[in-house]
Amino acid sequence: YHAMEERANLMNMMKLSIKILIQSALSLGRTLDSDFPPLQQFFVVLEHCLKHGLKVKKTFIGQNKSFFGPLELVEKLCPEASDIATSVKNLPELKTAVGRGRAWLYLALMQKKLADYLKVLLDHKHLLSEFYEPDALMMEEEGAVIVGLLVGLNVIDANLCLKGEDLDSQVGVIDFSLYLKETQDSDGKQDGGITAVLDQKHYVEELNRHLSCTVADLQNKIDCLEKTNSKLQEEVCVWSVTKEDTKVELDTYKQSRQGLDEMYSDVWKQLKEEKKIRLELEKELELQIGMKTEMEIAMKLLEKDTHEKQDTLVALRQQLEEVKAINLQMFHKSQNAECSLQQKTEAISSFEGKTNEMMSSMKQMEE
Repeated sequence: YHAMEERANLMNMMKLSIKILIQSALSLGRTLDSDFPPLQQFFVVLEHCLKHGLKVKKTFIGQNKSFFGPLELVEKLCPEASDIATSVKNLPELKTAVGRGRAWLYLALMQKKLADYLKVLLDHKHLLSEFYEPDALMMEEEGAVIVGLLVGLNVIDANLCLKGEDLDSQVGVIDFSLYLKETQDSDGKQDGGITAVLDQKHYVEELNRHLSCTVADLQNKIDCLEKTNSKLQEEVCVWSVTKEDTKVELDTYKQSRQGLDEMYSDVWKQLKEEKKIRLELEKELELQIGMKTEMEIAMKLLEKDTHEKQDTLVALRQQLEEVKAINLQMFHKSQNAECSLQQKTEAISSFEGKTNEMMSSMKQMEE
C-alpha cells in the first residue's frame, strides 16, 4: 500500500510538472535552456520517478543505487541511442553514475526521443527486473502512463549545455511552489490543462480510468444514501418520529439524490465525449505513424542518392587527377620540344652564317 501511494504521488507530480513546463514553454516562445525553473523541476521529478524502487547493488567501494544502470540498456535495445551513450562517455567532467544519468536525460530531451527510449525499456520489463523491485514505478502501470505523458514534450525545443554543469553534485529538491495553484486538481477533477499536446492515447486512457473511478464512487454514494434512507425509515417506525420530520428528511434525500443523479449523468456524458476524443486521437496517431514511415522511406532514398553522388564525385576526382597528370606530361614534352627547337634554330642560324661566308668566299674566288 505504501509503494502504491508513492507511485500515485509521483505520477501526479509528473503530470503537474509536465503541464507547467509545456504551458510556460509555449507562453515563453523560445528555446529553453538549463536555467529555466520548470525544466529543472521536471528533471528533478523525473529523477525521483526513475529512482523509485531501485535495487541496491553492493560494490567494492560501497552500496550503489543509480538510475543510470537501466538507461544504459537503451543503447543495446535501440541503436539510435548510441550517440547519446558515446557523448556521455566522452564528457570528462562527469565522475559519478548519477551525473551520467542526468546528462543522458538532457541529451534525450534535446533529441525529442525521451519518451521513445523509456518506452523501449518498458517493453523489456524482464531486463528492468534486474534493477527494480517488483512494486517499483517503472514496473507498474504508472510507468506506462508517465511515458505517455512524456510524448507531449516533443512540442518544446531545448538547448542544454552540458559543459560547465556540475551534474554530479546537484541536489534534486522539488519546489512545490510551482504547483500550488494546481492543488485543486487532486480533488477528483479531471486534469483538463493537459490537452492533446501530451501523448493522446495514454492520457485519454488515464482520464477514462479516473472517470470510471468517479462513476464508481458516485454509485457507492448513492447506495450509501439509500441504505441511510432505509435506516432512517426504520428509525422512524421504531421511535415514531412525526410525519413532518420524516417528510423533511425525505425531501433532503430526494434533493441529494437528484444532485447525485445529475452528477452521474454529467460524468457519463463526459465519459462519452472522452471516448469520442480518444477515437479521433487514435486516428490522428495512425496518420502520424503513416507519415513517419513515409518520411523514413524518403530519408532512405535520399541517403541512397547521396551515396551514389558521392561515388560519382570520387570517380570524377580520380579522372581529374589523371587529366592533371597527362597535362603535366604534355607540358614537360612541350618544354623539351621548345628547347630542341631553339637549339635547331641556333644551328640553322650558324649554318646560314657559314653559308654566307662560303658565298662571299666563292665570290672572291670567282673574282
